[in-house]
Amino acid sequence: MAIRPPILQSGDTIGIVTLGSPLDASTIDARLQTLKNMGFNVVVGKYAYAYGGIVAATAQQRADDLMEMFANPNVKMILPTRGGTGVKDILPNLDYPFINRNPKIVTGYSDITILLNVLYQFANLITFQSLLLIDFKTSTPAYNFDQFYTATSTLMSPRLIQNPPDMPLTSLVKGVVRGQIVGGNLTSFVGTLGTPFEVNTKGKIIFLEETHEPSNAVYRYLTQLIMAGKFRDCVGIVMGQCTNCTVSYATTYQDLIVGLIAPLGKPLLTNLSSAHGFYKAAIPIGALADLDTFNNTLTIIEPTVSS
Repeated sequence: MAIRPPILQSGDTIGIVTLGSPLDASTIDARLQTLKNMGFNVVVGKYAYAYGGIVAATAQQRADDLMEMFANPNVKMILPTRGGTGVKDILPNLDYPFINRNPKIVTGYSDITILLNVLYQFANLITFQSLLLIDFKTSTPAYNFDQFYTATSTLMSPRLIQNPPDMPLTSLVKGVVRGQIVGGNLTSFVGTLGTPFEVNTKGKIIFLEETHEPSNAVYRYLTQLIMAGKFRDCVGIVMGQCTNCTVSYATTYQDLIVGLIAPLGKPLLTNLSSAHGFYKAAIPIGALADLDTFNNTLTIIEPTVSS
């Protein structure tokens, strides 16, 4: 069983880091104020405001910021400012045994999902594909905050992950399976292949979503995962949305799911709202879940934080 980080409560301290691409200072400041208005304290990493081009700072500097948050006894949650590109660079510079001994909530999506899966795989820590700092603003839907707080600030179990009303989940292959959830952003997931940080899907439920990619690129990524055996090894598949993705060769994202993923024969649930979508379900990476595609449900069957 993976380690559950301590529960997040009002008045706790949140550590802010930039682990991939930079974010402008005015946006960071505005979102920090929102966190403070919500009753949280904040600690800002040394390189959170840095700008180094494609990535905010060097891989070592970004990794140092993250490790300092794990080492700070006052920090209860680590919140990246954004994803973007380059999170993979920091992975060789992290101290996974230390992280294992000092578990904290880590949340995010996009390129941050690389980190989420690696922390589960190498530090045995449950992590959360959920909000980034950029999402702490008044225009964020209540659904997103409800999902986030239910996952990180309650001991609710079991927890049914449901889409907002009028956004039905649909199943293309029927079955009932149980396993830990892994996955996240498709592009980022593929980027780990052939590295020491390749995501292990054996016996797992794999979740994938994407954004701003043409369907011919999504085809390339999905076939790469098929050829790498990632769908062969998993027990079930959950496909999220492809947000703002464009159609290539008259082939849609849904066409790719039907043509490439459904024939694999694994229980398959589709249209889960999360990550880059307007509505963001909180997906705990490493948590045990039941996937029931007869009833179109994904249920987290254990608490994802500890008291």
